[in-house]
Amino acid sequence: MAGIVGYGAHIPRHRIKVEEIAKVWGADAPSYKKGLMLREKSVPPNDMDTITLSVEASKRALARAEMVDPADIGAIYIGSESHPYAVKPSGTTVAEAIGATPDIHCADFEFACKAGSEAMFVALSHVEAKQMKYALAIAADTSQGAPSDALEFSAAAGAGAFIMGMDNLIAECLDTHSFMTDTPDFWRREHQFYPQHGGRFTGEEAYFAHTMGASKALLKKSGMKPEDFAYAIFHQPNGKFPQKAAFMLGFTQEQIDPGWLAPTLGNTYSGASPIGLTATLDVAKPGDLIFMCSYG
Repeated sequence: MAGIVGYGAHIPRHRIKVEEIAKVWGADAPSYKKGLMLREKSVPPNDMDTITLSVEASKRALARAEMVDPADIGAIYIGSESHPYAVKPSGTTVAEAIGATPDIHCADFEFACKAGSEAMFVALSHVEAKQMKYALAIAADTSQGAPSDALEFSAAAGAGAFIMGMDNLIAECLDTHSFMTDTPDFWRREHQFYPQHGGRFTGEEAYFAHTMGASKALLKKSGMKPEDFAYAIFHQPNGKFPQKAAFMLGFTQEQIDPGWLAPTLGNTYSGASPIGLTATLDVAKPGDLIFMCSYG
């Protein structure tokens, strides 16, 4: 059985409260705090980007996986919407920073906020296929939101890193599932600095339709019910959506609490559910079942 042998996260120390953003734009702060369940978000300093976040999260993952030699990592995949370069991989810099060898597979992933969990799936698949001993998957973003747009109240920064392997597992990966359609919810065209969102498509037609589709299929595939799990994590564009999705599926507030970070962290895009998973793993005990669903 393959799974996670080491994990780590990194988020900026700086925070900004919803009231400060609202003050600048003359917006109604209470409506954002109540409607989206947001209080504050992380803010990256000028010298922090997806690469630096990825390096720090990966170093923590290696520190937790004490028996893993970076030279044994056969692949590094980084899922992000905010790679610093349009043409130049983020993963090569991370590989050298953590001491990996040049004999390594490397690729940057993009799939809106689902890029991080896709990197995790591919890294896991390589290990399961015994193509390599370890593979590193990273979910990282310094999210962009246009000035005065609703996204500015939530767009944050953070990274989660996971070393996949088959020995000395922290957590086994029992089942995975993917569910997708070409729904125009969130996009950024070439040369555009800020992403756009589809307004009315963002809720029911996009986030909830796909979160329900993937989650229900995964529960059916695994033969499990929400009450079988100790914890659950969902993609967190705000505080309200993951809570509503959990309740719709039959999960409880207690199950999502450890990984429900958006109210005080914001939306870390590709990192949102993976960082929530790192926080959940921090408190999980042997034998606990954990459910995670990303969305992008």
